[in-house]
Amino acid sequence: MNHEILVDTIAGIAADLPPAHISAWAAVLMSVDKPSAAVEAALINARPGFSTSTHARSLVQAWDATAHKLPGTAIAVALRSAALIQEQAASRRTDLVISGPISPSVSVRLTSSVVIEVIRAARNSLLIVSFAAYGVAEVIAELGAAAARGVRVDLVLEGSVGNGGTLRGPAGASAAFSQLTDSATFWHWPAHRRAAAAKSRSALHAKIIAADTAIALISSANLTDQALSTNLEVGVVIKDPMVTQRLVRHFEALMGEGAGVLERTSPGR
Repeated sequence: MNHEILVDTIAGIAADLPPAHISAWAAVLMSVDKPSAAVEAALINARPGFSTSTHARSLVQAWDATAHKLPGTAIAVALRSAALIQEQAASRRTDLVISGPISPSVSVRLTSSVVIEVIRAARNSLLIVSFAAYGVAEVIAELGAAAARGVRVDLVLEGSVGNGGTLRGPAGASAAFSQLTDSATFWHWPAHRRAAAAKSRSALHAKIIAADTAIALISSANLTDQALSTNLEVGVVIKDPMVTQRLVRHFEALMGEGAGVLERTSPGR
């Protein structure tokens, strides 16, 4: 028999139905021995909802056609396993994040709300990297709240041209966070550790917010009010701990005593 039909059907149901439906259906399947019209009806009645009748019919038909000798317990275990894999995959899924104009045909998340979400998710550490920064009063307040609950906050920010950076103007990006002087650690990339080509100097241009080693936002958006709201910016929020850990470890190495290219600084340098 071609079991692929049953496998595909179970995978599709696990992807479409919410967890409460999966649990209710597994309970029904654990108590039956074979596929039947009665089982189909029991599944529909266990947790009514949109498209449940279609899924119930598909499951019973695929079970009957390809693996009717399998007991209901086996189908229940397969369904719960598929649902668990779906849940784990969703928790690590990369989402699109944007600022500015919204496309009506694509579901996206707003940069401003994701920035706050990532900061609030931190329990031990926050890594903030930005080229430019100004305004963002809500972000500053959230960083202060994170520090107050014991989170270590590292701010890696570009400096002004006069202080070895590439930002034009009298102050570097750290000036926007001056009220966090006593609760965060500030880092800069000194001029003598940057490569230079002709009259150009390498820029600290990354824009990152990472909470612990669990979730990270990588975006084209600087930490400015305009970039987080009206500019046309695009980014991704990564929920894969393995990828986030590699990102954080990279910056930790850049901050390393002696070997790292970044140095501690104070606001306004």
